Amino acid sequence: MLRARNLSFYKNILIYLLIKLSHIISLPIVRANTYFNYALVACYFSLIFGCQNNNNKPSEVVTVTTTSFTPKNNPDGMIWVQPKTFLQGAKETDFYAMPREKPSHYVTVDGFFIDATEVTNKQFKAFVDATNYITIAERKIDWNIMKKELPANTPKPHDSILQPGSLIFNKHVNAVVNMANYSQWWTWKVGANWRHPQGPGSSIIDQDNYPVVHIAYEDALAYCQWSNRRLPTESEWESAAQGNNTSSIFTWGNNFEQLNNKANTWQGTFPTINDSEDGFKYISPVKSFEPNSIGIYDMSGNVWEMTSDYFNIDYYKSINQDVELINPKGAKTHFNPQNPYQKERIIKGGSFLCHASYCASFRISAKMGMSSDSSSDHTGFRTVATIDMLK
Repeated sequence: MLRARNLSFYKNILIYLLIKLSHIISLPIVRANTYFNYALVACYFSLIFGCQNNNNKPSEVVTVTTTSFTPKNNPDGMIWVQPKTFLQGAKETDFYAMPREKPSHYVTVDGFFIDATEVTNKQFKAFVDATNYITIAERKIDWNIMKKELPANTPKPHDSILQPGSLIFNKHVNAVVNMANYSQWWTWKVGANWRHPQGPGSSIIDQDNYPVVHIAYEDALAYCQWSNRRLPTESEWESAAQGNNTSSIFTWGNNFEQLNNKANTWQGTFPTINDSEDGFKYISPVKSFEPNSIGIYDMSGNVWEMTSDYFNIDYYKSINQDVELINPKGAKTHFNPQNPYQKERIIKGGSFLCHASYCASFRISAKMGMSSDSSSDHTGFRTVATIDMLK
C-alpha cells in the first residue's frame, strides 16, 4: 500500500508491528494521512476473510409503530427518509455476509433528511473557499503526534515519506502473486488530496459533480459543522439505503444480477482487469445510476461513505434482541483485533473497487472500519439532518 524508497525498511517495521499484534503475515506497512497509519493494512486485511452464509434467523421482536410524516419542504439536495422499523445487518439469504454483520436485528429509526448524493467536489470546494479549511491529507506531518498512535519504540520513517498525502489505487497492476498482499494494488501517494485525487499533476477540473475523496473523518465533521449537518449513524444509513423496503440485501432489492446496472463496482478480474460493464472503470459522477426507491443515489458502490458509529466487530453479538432498539448509535467503543491501536468508524456502501470475489461490500449490511486520520481515493461521505436541526 505504501510507496517507500526503502521498501525493506518498511517491511521490517511491519514485521515488528505484526509481532506486537500477533499476526503472522508479511505485508508492507501503511501510513494514512497525518499519522503513520500502519493499521490501515488491517482495515483492508479484513476484506480477505471468506464470506459466509448467515444461517441464524433473526429473533422475533415487537415492531414499533411509526407514524408516516413527510415535510412540506426538503432542504436543497436532500431526501426525506420516513421513520420505520427494519431489519439491520446480514439477511438470511445473503451468502456474502461476514461475521461482523451478524446477527441481524430489528431497529426503529425516526425520520430524517439525507443527501441525495455523496458530497461533491463542488460542495466541498464551497466549504473550503468559505473557511480556508485544510484537510488532513494536506497538512504537514508531525512525528511526535504520529508516534502516539503506534506501538512504543516504532522507528521513525524517512523524512521523504513523512509528507502530506493519501492512498490511491494502483491502476497499473498487471498481475497479483498473492491476494493477501494488497500492497500490490494500493499506493501511498505524496501530494494526493481532494484537489489532486491521483497526486501532483491531477486535478478536479470538470469534476464538480464527482464525489469528493481523500477526506478523513475529521474533515467530514468540519464540513458538517459548517453546513449544519452531521454524519448518519449506521442505522440511519441502512434505513436510507433500504428506501421503501425493510429487509433487502441491496438498495434495489435482492437480485444480484442487477448489480452492473445499479451500481459502480468492479467487473472482470480484481484487481487487474476491469471490464467496465457498468460504464465506468473507476470513480463516476454522482447520479450516474438510478436512485433507490425514495430517490437516493449511489448508496451502493462508487465510494465508501462514513458514518458516526464506532467500528466494533462484536457489537451486533452484544445486542439484546428482546429490547427494542430505537435510534441506536452503535457500539460505545471501537474494537477491531486487526487494528487495535486506532479508533475506527464504520464506513458503508462499498466502492468502485468492490467485486464479488473479494469484498462484495455493495450490500446494505456490509461495513468496514476506517481510522479517523485515514483517507483514500475511494472514500467519501454524505450528510443528514433532522427537523430539529433545521429549526
